Order: sequence, then structure tokens, then C-alpha cells
Amino acid sequence: MVSKLFIENVKIAFGAIKSNKLRTILTILIIVIGITALVGIITAVKSIETAISSNFTSMGANTFTIESRGSNIVIGKQRHRTKSFGYISYKEATEFKESFHFPAVVTISYVASGNATIKYESNKSNPNVSVIGIDENFITTSGHIIKEGRGFLKQDIENGRNVAVIGSALYKKLFPSKISAVDKVISLASGRYKIIGVLEEKGAGFGGQSDNIILLPVSNVRQYFSRPQMSFKVEVKANNPSQVDAAVSEATGTFRLVRRLKTTDENNFNIVKSDNLSRMLIENLSNVTIIANIIGFITLFGAAIGLMNIMLVAVTERTREIGIRKAIGANKRAIRNQFLMESITIGVLGGIGGVLLGILVGNLLSMVLNSGFVVPWGWIIISIVLCLLVGLLSGLMPAIKASKLEPIESLRYE
Repeated sequence: MVSKLFIENVKIAFGAIKSNKLRTILTILIIVIGITALVGIITAVKSIETAISSNFTSMGANTFTIESRGSNIVIGKQRHRTKSFGYISYKEATEFKESFHFPAVVTISYVASGNATIKYESNKSNPNVSVIGIDENFITTSGHIIKEGRGFLKQDIENGRNVAVIGSALYKKLFPSKISAVDKVISLASGRYKIIGVLEEKGAGFGGQSDNIILLPVSNVRQYFSRPQMSFKVEVKANNPSQVDAAVSEATGTFRLVRRLKTTDENNFNIVKSDNLSRMLIENLSNVTIIANIIGFITLFGAAIGLMNIMLVAVTERTREIGIRKAIGANKRAIRNQFLMESITIGVLGGIGGVLLGILVGNLLSMVLNSGFVVPWGWIIISIVLCLLVGLLSGLMPAIKASKLEPIESLRYE
């Protein structure tokens, strides 16, 4: 059970805080600012990490891509560059798909246009629709879900049928009355396509337009959007996320055979995991966390000095009170614990206020990113412990000073 002396010290601590409101509030505000900076930035970083992870997970955490085009990504001061190689032909892509024997799904796709205009009767889209040629496996590997109708069958691909699956943004543009789009005929350039399916809304993560798209059979795109050296993209989705690395190794060996490479030749293609970019972005955010720690600790150090000064002033102001308490039987330990309790109470109040404000400020970003409410429990516990230590260390010297005062001298103090 909690001792009566402890309860009494708590009551005295709150009484002392109320009697010196201005000084106490200023000190608490310093602690609040430090903890808000610490918890707020950490919460914001967690929100960004959650948003990054959710966006890239929707692409398939167990997915990787074989492509010829290189990338040049700059994150902070780090540059991540890969080479560009010769185009991947449709023949190479299909040969890989047929010869890749691994528990995984392989899909072939080609982005035919990014500025197409689609028409349905009197309704017309803006000239910013992405036209993508796909096979029967693309919708599964890309994380899309069919909301209405169906996806492509193997027969649709083999026969190059004039059928299409459209994204939710394009559906809203062409069918503002929200009628069923299935079996409706739309126009794309000089071609006419029957809609067989509509995708669920996926969201435009990181500037993408995954809902403003029209999907066509890749064989149809080859015929009507033909151009020299069309480079197709091959995506592989491992059945088990734990087998991604093994699938990458198997895919590398298989595509080397497709490309007729010798054992001494380097790979003339790139394999990119879907979570590579997210991992690079999240790793780069660690610098922000370090800055948050520095800001928080510097502010808390200033708060500790301010709190110690307040407690030293309190000891001087309450010298007669200390003398009276000692005269009626209070020992050094009781006096010391009284002042330590006051200091710790101020520290904890500042910590709680800073944590609440930090979570609120940090989650403003999560609302913008729509990443869900984030509560960094680990850092909350660390923040409260830090405030306990600040209160303890700041109040220790004044508390010891108070406990060593002589009762007679204290009673004579004016």
C-alpha cells in the first residue's frame, strides 16, 4: 500500500505548484516543447513510414520486376543508379514466362501511352489516361481488385480481343450517372473496346495515377500501338513472401538463359524488388529521427536547468516551512523526498503534456497522408522516463540542500 507520507508529499507538491503558478507553468512549457519536438517528429516520421509501406505493399511486398530501363534515384545526398540495357522483346518475355518454373505468378505488361483520351458517347476523359497492355495475371500481381465484371482470360490475350478493364477514376469520368460500365463500348484513338471489368479504387500513391487507367490485352497493344523496339516489363510475384530472394535468384538464372548469356557475361537486365524504394526512403528518414532526438534532448537539458533553478529558489523561499517541519519531527529523508516529489511532479506533468501535444501534431501529417492514427508507444515510454529523470536530477541538489538545513536557523530565517 502507498504510505501516508508519500500521499502527503504528493499533496504538498501540488500545493507548492499552485502557489508558484507562473514559474511552474513556464518550466512545464519548456519540458512540453522538448517532448513535443521529440514525440511530434517521431510520430510524423512513423506516419510517413506507414504511408510509404502501405503504398508499396499495395504493389505487392513479394513482387519484383525484370526490366531493361535503368533508374537514377536521388534521396538526400545518396544516389541510387542502375544501368540501362537493351530492350526486352515480347518473345523474350513470353519465353521467360513459359520457362520460369517456381511457385510464383509471372505477368507481362507494356505501357503504351500516358496521355490517351477515352470516349463514351458524349463523355470524354482528359488526355492523361494511361494505356497498359497486360496479360491474364497482371491484375493479381499489381494488387488491383475487380469491382465489377471480370478480368482478362487467357483466351482474351491469345486472340488479342478488343476488350478493356478500366480504373475507377476513368469510370467516374465516362459514367457520371454511375450506370454499369460492363459491356459498354468505348473509343480509344481509332479503336473500339468493350468494357469487361471495372477496378476498385486504389489511390494515387506518390504521384501515380493507378485509377486513371485502361487495361488492354498485351497482344492487342502490340498490334495497335506498335513501335520499334518495344520493351516489355516482366513482373514476378512469389507465392510466399519468404521465398522472394530464392525467386529472384531463379529468375536471374532463367532470364540469363533467355538472353543467351555466357557464364562470364554480366547481367544485361535489371531486377528491382517492389520494396527497394520504400526501404531506401525509410532508411533515409533515420536522419530526421536523429535530428528530433538532438532537438528534444537540448530542450530537455534547458528545462532541467530551469527546473533546478526553480527548486533552489523554492528551498530559499520555504526555509521557515522546512524549519517548522523539522521542529515537529520531520527527518532529512522526509524533507528531501518532499522536494524531490515536487520536482518529479513538474517533470511528469511536462512530459504528459508534451506527449499528448506531440501525438496530436505528428498525426496531423498522418491525416494528410491518410496513413491512420499513429501512436509511438516506445517513444512515449522513453519520453516519460526522460521527464522522470529530468525531475529527479533537477530536484536532487535542492532537495539535499533543504534536508541539510538546521531547524533553529531555518526558524530564524526572514
